[in-house]
Amino acid sequence: MSFTITLSVNGSNHLASFNGAAPFIVGRRTTYLGNTGLMNLRNMGAVFTPEAYESSLGWWANFIAPTAKAESGGSLTVLNTYDRAKFTFSFMQYAAHVPNGDFVLFFRKLLQLPAAASYFPDLSLSNGRIARRTGNTTVPLESSTSTQALMDYLNPTLSAIEPAEIINAAKFIHWAVNDPAHRQLQITSAVEHFKKQMPLYDKRYNMNGMSDRVCLVVCDIRHQGRAKSDVIVKALNTGGDNEKALNNLLAIGAVKFKTRIDTLTAEMKRLTDAGKLGKRLWSRAAGDFV
Repeated sequence: MSFTITLSVNGSNHLASFNGAAPFIVGRRTTYLGNTGLMNLRNMGAVFTPEAYESSLGWWANFIAPTAKAESGGSLTVLNTYDRAKFTFSFMQYAAHVPNGDFVLFFRKLLQLPAAASYFPDLSLSNGRIARRTGNTTVPLESSTSTQALMDYLNPTLSAIEPAEIINAAKFIHWAVNDPAHRQLQITSAVEHFKKQMPLYDKRYNMNGMSDRVCLVVCDIRHQGRAKSDVIVKALNTGGDNEKALNNLLAIGAVKFKTRIDTLTAEMKRLTDAGKLGKRLWSRAAGDFV
């Protein structure tokens, strides 16, 4: 299947229509630090709730839920194209500027889905890297040291909103709304990321035996980048008092990031009250929560 994509503008909103269907808002024109791009915080009917994914992802669906709520309200169609990453997408806000980072790993997997040929017919994987086909030539768009070509492909400049930028953003949104495999991959990727990070955080912060809620907040701090490791280490230095460690961690950035921390705290409470959090400890030996 191929798509004919028609673009339109309504005030500050940029819209797209696929194959003559009703247009949808791709994003609102936004300026940031002198840059111009799109922002879309709408859920478009595609929203992550841990309850819907426990059957496929198990308990870990609950572990990522507070961060997902804080990042995007759980929306699987959130995006922005106005900051230095040039293109950020997903309910966990994967950013395209990091080599081998969350966005790159996610996009590589997306390009292996059956619908990829419809949405990005000129892209494929070459030696495991995202590459663009032009005629008989295949050119890598990312490497272990740079994603500049990939960022430029998705969003040519930060000085204006270009058709390519709108179309690529529209493709990600439309794909997420219309393909369950895309939504599942978004969420599976988030779980895989947190599973991969926990042993690394344990090694850095000596987290063996710490509660799932303490570990969750450490993951959230690192995911957002609101504190450096020395601050986290100090917060965790409580002689094994998990509740004190949790309160210390939640106090980090409490003024600057109040809305995020309030959202994180409320979602953790909801899941704790439901018996989904607060019952497991990180086990270094198991490499998992037990």
